[in-house]
Amino acid sequence: MATKIDYSEKYQDGKYEYRHVILPKDHAKNLPKNRTLTEVEWRGIGVQQSRGWEHYAFHRPEPHILLFRRPLGTDPLTGEVDPELEREAKERYQQEVIISQRQ
Repeated sequence: MATKIDYSEKYQDGKYEYRHVILPKDHAKNLPKNRTLTEVEWRGIGVQQSRGWEHYAFHRPEPHILLFRRPLGTDPLTGEVDPELEREAKERYQQEVIISQRQ
């Protein structure tokens, strides 16, 4: 059984940046079943990531997998959306979509 927390690479759509966090399975027994975790709660169980992430869903078949998102352009130091970072992130995303459509 895994004893450490694993973090996915970040991925995105045109609005959010995402990642999933895989907890040791025994951690899932203590998680609330009917709501997402607050930042204080997920940090309290050992999840470590920069600011601005929101736990928005569980992966229902595997409750030890937590799904996180934050708006594109979020400054990882402040957790606030920086309009310039947001514009740049959305432009990069659009370029990636164009490139993937050509392939």
